[in-house]
Amino acid sequence: MVTVKIRFLPDDVTTTATVGEPLLAVAARAGVYISTGCLMGSCHACEVSMTGEEEPVLACLKAIPPDLDAIKVELLDDPTW
Repeated sequence: MVTVKIRFLPDDVTTTATVGEPLLAVAARAGVYISTGCLMGSCHACEVSMTGEEEPVLACLKAIPPDLDAIKVELLDDPTW
């Protein structure tokens, strides 16, 4: 089982995750709240910035990738959610 160090900002919460684990599940387990809406990627409420990605990703659809030892996830604050 391969684990990856995950650091959530701006809360500065660090945890570990298993490759392939859903990002929303990792955040919930670490006590980090990510806004959600549809949970299918349509509403974009769960957009976050993530190491290794040029564009924001949808946390409801994203799993922990196998090619990084550590990932920084920056929560994007959207006051409408």
